[in-house]
Order: sequence, then C-alpha cells, then structure tokens
Amino acid sequence: MVKISRLLVCLLVAFTFTFAGFVSPADAAPKYRWKLAMTWPTNFPIFGDAVQNMADMVKEMSGGEMEIRIDSKNKHKAPFGVLDMVKAGQYEMGHSASYYWKGKDINTLFFTTMPFGMIAPEQYAWFYYGGGMELMKEVYDKHGVYSYPGGNTSNQMGGWFQKEIKSLKDLKGLKMRIPGFAGEVLAKLGVVVTNIPAGELYTALDRGTIDALEWVGPSLDLNMGFHKIAPYYYTGWHEPATELQFMVNKKKFDALPKHLQAIVETAMKFAAYDMYARSYNDSAENWA
Repeated sequence: MVKISRLLVCLLVAFTFTFAGFVSPADAAPKYRWKLAMTWPTNFPIFGDAVQNMADMVKEMSGGEMEIRIDSKNKHKAPFGVLDMVKAGQYEMGHSASYYWKGKDINTLFFTTMPFGMIAPEQYAWFYYGGGMELMKEVYDKHGVYSYPGGNTSNQMGGWFQKEIKSLKDLKGLKMRIPGFAGEVLAKLGVVVTNIPAGELYTALDRGTIDALEWVGPSLDLNMGFHKIAPYYYTGWHEPATELQFMVNKKKFDALPKHLQAIVETAMKFAAYDMYARSYNDSAENWA
C-alpha cells in the first residue's frame, strides 16, 4: 500500500511538471498590467475596435507578458480628461483626438486635422517621413506624454442639421457640436460651438440641446441614427482626414523593456492603419 501511494505521488509530480511544460507563455500571469482610458463609450464601433485590436496584439505578441485593460468613458466618466489622466499616471495609455486639448495647448490642433488640409495618406506621410512625429513629440513632451497616430476616419461630412442652411444668416445663433479649427471658424460666423461626447450626441440633438452636429461620416453617423432626427446632411471642407491619437505616459513607457516598447509601438501603428481601412470600407457599405 505504501509503495502504491509513493507511486501515485511520483506520477502526480511527473504529470505536474510535464503539464507545466506545455503551458504557453500567454497562459502565464502577465508581468505588466496596464490600463488605457478612451474617450469613446463602451463597445463603440471602429474607434473602440481599433483600441481593442491594439490591446489584443500586445498580449499576443508579448506572449502574455503584457496586458492592457481598456476603460471606456462609461467607467472613468471623463471623456475629455484622458490627456490629464495619462499625464498623471492614473492610466498608462489613452485613446482620443488631439484637437480636444486645444484649451490646454493650441498646438495640439495640428495633429488631428485642419480645414482644406491633408488627406489621410498625406497625413501618414507627414507623420512618419515628413517630421510630423518629431513635431508632435516636441508639443507633447511638456505634458509628459508620448503621442502616436491612432487611426484615421478619412474625410468627414459637414454635419447633420434639423433646418436647411441656405445662407450665412442661417448660421447665426445655431447651436452646433463641432470641435477643432472648424469650430473656431464657425464661431466667427455666429455659430454657438460646443463639444459633446459621442455617447450623448443623439440625445442632445433630439432634445434640442443642439441644433446641429458634426461627427464623422457614413461609417459611423448612419449607425448612430442621426438621419432620423436631422434630415439635412452636408458635405464637409473642415476635416479632409481626421487622425485619432494614442497616448502613452512617458515615464511608464520608458520603464518598459525594449522589446515591449517595440511591441506596443508596432501594435499602435497596425491598429491605426487598420482603422483607416475599416473607416473607408464601412462608409462605402453604409452608403450602398
């Protein structure tokens, strides 16, 4: 009986070590657990998908050594506070749009879009080969954050309006959600400009909090139902291409091993390009 017990113990130990040899690195507990705050609501299509793709790639490419938890604005409750949270180290990463920070630093406007400016391929050429990344680093260094391209929406539409716009007089006193340079221009024409988080846009337009809104284009707008409550849809001039933004806390990133730094940067770059392609595809499908 004693011999049988010893044999069972030996077999159990052998099985344990054998099984451990087959456990993949991805099944092991991650050494680095990061959190990312995004401006978008939970399960937000295209934008949120790009963030999830990035996080999935980091986990897979690192063999499970690093994981990134994603918190939507539904959890952190500060859609336009993402830069501050990443800067403070409350979150290691963020996903948003650079032109949301114009109140903190007017130079952040240049890394999202500008009226009659570059289209998406030109933006990527500028970022990666024309000095755009270096200029963005210079602007964001003072905020303690690294900034990277975070996905492009392509050209955006001019917005949804509840009343037809026939002349400049129709813009006087119009309450409209529109950020960035375009908001600055329309404010000069008498528009009451505001910015509202994505998840609150439909309700704001439906209840009359705003009279019009600019969001993205067919890829997202039709899915959000704006056409049901605002029958006038105009083409745009203000955002020929709109680049979103990944942010990383500088101290946290610099403390990562080099191979994980490379993985994070590669995953962000892939997610950005993938979102660009997805935006084109979904706009075409929604228009069809």
